[in-house]
Amino acid sequence: MAEAFVLINTEVGGENEVLKALIGIEGVEEAYIVYGVYDVVAKVRAPDIESLKTIVTTNIRKLPKVKSTLTMIVVEGKKLENR
Repeated sequence: MAEAFVLINTEVGGENEVLKALIGIEGVEEAYIVYGVYDVVAKVRAPDIESLKTIVTTNIRKLPKVKSTLTMIVVEGKKLENR
């Protein structure tokens, strides 16, 4: 399983449109509008790295209003249980 966090810059005012489009993309598990250098953050999961690459390059980067992306591929992690 391949997993990544995709940081997205949108055109001014395009955050909501991008967020709505991300929700419809298979493999996007979570997406949030955020404040800071980036406008939207998405968590993406795919069966393998090639599928992950396709989701990011073909589906996310080509969305209207997306200006740029930064993809951080997860190499190791642990989900924290409720504290």
